[in-house]
Amino acid sequence: MDTATPAVGPRAVFAHRDFRLYQAARLLLTLGIQMQSVAVGWHVYSLTGRALDLGYVGLAQFLPAVLLSPLTGDTADRFDRRRILLVCYATLSVCALLLFALARMHVPSLGALYAVLVLLGVGRAFLGPAGQSLVPSLVPNAHLASALAWSSSILEIATITGPALGGLAYGGVEAAGVYLICAALMALATLLIGRMRTRIAHRVSATRSWDRLVAGLRFVWHQKVVLGAISLDLFAVLLGGAVALLPIFAAEILHTGPWGMGLLRSAPAVGAGTMALVLANRPLRRRAGRTMFVCVAVFGLATLTFGLSRNLFLSLGALAVLGAADMVSVVVRSTLVQLATPDEMRGRVSAVNMVFIGASNELGEFESGLTAQWLGAVPAVIVGGLGTLAVVALWAWRFPELRRVNRLEDVTPATAAQVEAEVEAEEAERSTVL
Repeated sequence: MDTATPAVGPRAVFAHRDFRLYQAARLLLTLGIQMQSVAVGWHVYSLTGRALDLGYVGLAQFLPAVLLSPLTGDTADRFDRRRILLVCYATLSVCALLLFALARMHVPSLGALYAVLVLLGVGRAFLGPAGQSLVPSLVPNAHLASALAWSSSILEIATITGPALGGLAYGGVEAAGVYLICAALMALATLLIGRMRTRIAHRVSATRSWDRLVAGLRFVWHQKVVLGAISLDLFAVLLGGAVALLPIFAAEILHTGPWGMGLLRSAPAVGAGTMALVLANRPLRRRAGRTMFVCVAVFGLATLTFGLSRNLFLSLGALAVLGAADMVSVVVRSTLVQLATPDEMRGRVSAVNMVFIGASNELGEFESGLTAQWLGAVPAVIVGGLGTLAVVALWAWRFPELRRVNRLEDVTPATAAQVEAEVEAEEAERSTVL
């Protein structure tokens, strides 16, 4: 990392070489992931025509994140995070090539496709904590909030263009061609990560204990602001997510093809990317907690609008508003988690955060597919939107500490020793009561 600290400004973070390389790699990787996601969803639905199979796509990628979360976070805290990223990026490239090989088969094996998605989930499980906890090592602390906002902006640029490109490419070269393009993008991203100079060596002894592995979960549980922020996102998006059902809405409700699905997948990212650019240049100065709650409520209302819409343009608008509202929640949550966590625990806490994010996204896809199989696609989305509004009301009452957060930069990390002291005090109090 560069030793000089440039003057604080909206674009000061780009003075750091490794930050630039990392963001370029993330841009390419995310483009590949988003294009691949569109291809996988349309590919699976074209093979089976069942909503539940779309849910299994999310479940296959979510289970590795849950099962491996103690190891992934501890690995990010013990080893060079750049090397972890190298292995993960290379793994995702291999997964894209395997999907290409399956798509070239005359009769693709659905079981083999799900197996590749599980491997993809393993790679992303280790990628998440290492990637999230790496950013604070690439820029000075004074630039961290700006770096996270720019990271979100760059991520959303890829998330905007990736699905649209994936839908257009699918119409021309079908699934196999999309998978091959994704493999090339991911391989180039791997090369960029290899050029980074930042080294984050392990900070602790090589001894791995169960206490160390669950320390991240314990830390989150006792930091109510962090717990409230990531659990709000978990349940709101888990219930309100409609992304998994977009192939059904595109084909049967809005009557468009793969290009229409690509537009639908891009619409939330258009709103999110626009909002991320606004927040990068004009970050939240006050009432961050209340703003987060309001925006999650808007997310629920936009989900309801999408579920009731039968017009492509209204649906696109609802999804764009949904994405913009979600981006405010993402920036507030990400900044809170990073600033409220000491560096020596960022990997493990990031692993917990990634499980919550994975649950809200991939497990949310399974929930949407299962609910749609029972009730139908439209009722599933409407019920999810109403559930999101209920979660906002409940969390606003249950986590007043989160609601009262004013300036994000005033948040300071609690030390692991302080958390342990809180744990011991609670255990002592529980023993006294018993």
